[in-house]
Amino acid sequence: MPLFKKRTAGKPGEWYYCLEHKKVEEGPECPAKDRFGPYASRAEAEHAMETARERNLQWENDPAWHDAPKGRDEG
Repeated sequence: MPLFKKRTAGKPGEWYYCLEHKKVEEGPECPAKDRFGPYASRAEAEHAMETARERNLQWENDPAWHDAPKGRDEG
């Protein structure tokens, strides 16, 4: 008998977006490495890719994450 069972984490009532199958699923259907979530509702999970795009844009345009290159001082 194996020491650790290989199982998918999550609970029914939690919604996920599967990146592999490009579909919304309730509870644990696909491995955690292939999904976004959990989300509180099916509607939130349906918009997972849009949410990810928006967050990526915010991060790319956040000056706190884009420090000036380190080098010689001008002068």
